Amino acid sequence: MAPKLVFVLPIVLLGWAFQAILQPPPTKLCGSPGGPPLTSPRIKLRDGRYLAYREDGVQKDKARAGYGESDPNPKRDVKSEALDIEELADQLELGQRFYVLGTSMGGYSVWGCLQYIPHRLAGAALVVPVINYWWPSFPAELSKQAFKKQVVPEQRTLWIAHNVPSLLYLWMTQKWLPSSAAAMHHPEIFSKHDLEVLQKMMTMPRTMENKSRQQGTYESIHRDLLVAFGRWEFDPMNITDPFPQNEGSVHIWQGYEDRLVIVELQRYISKKLPWIKYHEVPEGGHMFMLVDGWTDRILKALLVGEEPSAV
Repeated sequence: MAPKLVFVLPIVLLGWAFQAILQPPPTKLCGSPGGPPLTSPRIKLRDGRYLAYREDGVQKDKARAGYGESDPNPKRDVKSEALDIEELADQLELGQRFYVLGTSMGGYSVWGCLQYIPHRLAGAALVVPVINYWWPSFPAELSKQAFKKQVVPEQRTLWIAHNVPSLLYLWMTQKWLPSSAAAMHHPEIFSKHDLEVLQKMMTMPRTMENKSRQQGTYESIHRDLLVAFGRWEFDPMNITDPFPQNEGSVHIWQGYEDRLVIVELQRYISKKLPWIKYHEVPEGGHMFMLVDGWTDRILKALLVGEEPSAV
């Protein structure tokens, strides 16, 4: 059952009054007059959009519509993300099967791959993947209690993204009430461990420029909220095992202290899908994978089946 937030009703009603005159600004397309410059390699998709990518480590990484130098997709949803990934893999000649890994908001892209292109996967990992409180398989009371653990501004934002998506831009840009605590990196959303991670990251040299929002926040951050917390065509807890012969594996990694992705919901998902290997980091927050060698452990578990002894 969907959580209900009666106290946002005045904002919704006021939003409808302004909707006709307040629309998201035009996207700043990379390479267009006045837009950000093109500096990354890109592929051209079947529908004419361009998808930018970056090569790291053993080369050939990932890309997302509306982020960095990738053209936005105004019709973006969970399925289109999976099909974009498949087409990117084909044009980069990654082979018949490939691995996917999604962190936080990137988790919905991996769920999409598991639903729509499971035959193309060699393995998948979801690291602190975002959870939609309105997935039908969740017990109503469990979803309600988990939703209440979010800070109030986040509750309002997710409720609007799900129930009145046409007003999300207005809500995210209005100045009367605080909107998404996650998008604004509000201190309340960080656990003690997250704050320690941030301190460590501040001492690390920046190796690349952050260009994720350079085409505007509506086609990146806002669109992610609309997709992740909107109405899905499928329930992830009804997905069948893509590797019935153990020819691959799927992993979920979750921090126990995560304040953005509630651990009780992640545990419920893992029980509904026993073929997923669930890893819970006792003191980990939402950012645990960024330090202390966790990225290597996650990749080794996915690629060679090496299970970390600490989890």
